[in-house]
Amino acid sequence: MAQIEQSDKGGKKKKGAQKKMSIHVDFTPMVDMNMLLITFFMLCTTMIKSQTLQISLPTNEKLEQQDMSKAKESEAITLIVDTERNENGDIKKDEEGKPLNIVYYYEGQAQIDTITGASNIKKETFVGNDGTVQRGIRKILHDRNKQVLAKIDVLKEQWRNKELHPNKDLNDSIYQARAKEYRNDSTLTRPIVVIKATPQASWESLISALDEMQINHISRYQIDNMNRTDSLMIDGYNRANR
Repeated sequence: MAQIEQSDKGGKKKKGAQKKMSIHVDFTPMVDMNMLLITFFMLCTTMIKSQTLQISLPTNEKLEQQDMSKAKESEAITLIVDTERNENGDIKKDEEGKPLNIVYYYEGQAQIDTITGASNIKKETFVGNDGTVQRGIRKILHDRNKQVLAKIDVLKEQWRNKELHPNKDLNDSIYQARAKEYRNDSTLTRPIVVIKATPQASWESLISALDEMQINHISRYQIDNMNRTDSLMIDGYNRANR
């Protein structure tokens, strides 16, 4: 509360002289009220949830030492990312100004005819969906992981309808946990993807390949180096498709 104190030093005062007064304001109640308001808003305000990227990390499945570098041929698919460049080494771009990043791929083991150069390698592009229809390399990966994606699509519908739990935050955590279980479910047919890059490939092309792993919920993938067979397969494909 405020107090007004009149100063009186004694002695004679001139007639008509103004009386001097000192004002003292106690801010203690104001500080207490501010602390109560801050506490109230902290407890009642819904904090913004961090919008972080949910990354499907590679699986942590235990494998025997002799199987570490092996995969079932029916599950294996190899992606070799590349970037088209001109004679000066600059990245070529399409009509929309996007870099021309491409991806070569083959399923199972590499198969190449040393005489003709023919192989089982194919070529695709990084391209988004046409509505709900997958295109490019995304369609190839989607079809290879369709059992996992089918289960996750059902889980997404349950998550949207809040069928997992009435509490929204817990609902989201349950969704993430169950989606991870589906991605690592060994009873489902899941691909094992090996990602490689040519010497002229850009970082963007490699990141695009990793993005496709997240979009298609593929948990078993690794980045590896190209070998001589990969180079021969790409050269043979380009000569045959000039």
